[in-house]
Order: sequence, then C-alpha cells, then structure tokens
Amino acid sequence: MSDASTRVRGKPLILLTGATGYVGGRLLKALEQAGHHVRCLARHPEFLRARVAPTTEVVAGDVLDQETLPAAMKGVQTAYYLIHSMGSRQAFDEEDRRAARHFGEAARDAGVQRLIYLGGLGDRGGLSPHLQSRQEVGEILRASGVQTIEFRASIV
Repeated sequence: MSDASTRVRGKPLILLTGATGYVGGRLLKALEQAGHHVRCLARHPEFLRARVAPTTEVVAGDVLDQETLPAAMKGVQTAYYLIHSMGSRQAFDEEDRRAARHFGEAARDAGVQRLIYLGGLGDRGGLSPHLQSRQEVGEILRASGVQTIEFRASIV
C-alpha cells in the first residue's frame, strides 16, 4: 500500500473495483472530488495509477484470485463491485459467480460494512444470459452476509 492512506485522514476507506471502466472511471473522479479516501483494485495497476488523484491508492488484485483480496479489503468500510466477465474467453457466467463469491467472502472476512453493486434491470424469467448473470451476482453478494445495496440500471 502507498502512503496515500495517511493523506486522507478521518475519512472511511472505500474500495472501488472497475475503475478502468465507463461507470467506475466516472465514479472514481466523483469520489475523489468529494474528498473520499479511495483504494482501487486493479488487475493491471500500472494502467490506472496515472489516472488517479495523489490521495487514491491503487492495489494489484483480481477477484478471480481469492488470495489477492484480503490485503485490498483491509480497513475498507464500503466496497463498490463494478465488475463483470462478459469479455471472458471462458463461460462468463461461471466466472461472474466465482468472482462474486470471492469478493463477498473477502469483504465479510475483512469486516466490510457495505457492498454497493451495479446490476441490471429485469426479473429472472426471460432474461438474456448476461442479465441473468447480473441478477445472480447480486444474489451472491447479498448471500455473503455483508449489507448489499444493488442498483439495477438499464443500458449504460
């Protein structure tokens, strides 16, 4: 971890995943501008470091690699889950399930107080495989035992 955590005193620590994506990148800037203490989890931190404020931490990790998550979750109060596996070369729904389980378990074990998840609209019946997977990820995160807030968005 960098010394960025010492520069944002008195603010609860927020973990942001998906900061290189469309929604996550905009959320990152909004959190930084509001003066929040932010830590970003990234598979390739070198791509993100140049785009964050000096007070934002960037840590290497991957939700598919469970062992990388405890250090990223340490001291976190709220964690944003803005990840999906649509670009996966394997079955994206299986990766989505595994990633959500890893993240939820690591959050619970670290004492994270709240997960915030951006899912998709719709009821379970008649959805595309992608939207079915988004619904299932929300269910998995809620089953972790950590308070979970799920936003369901239309096309972003």
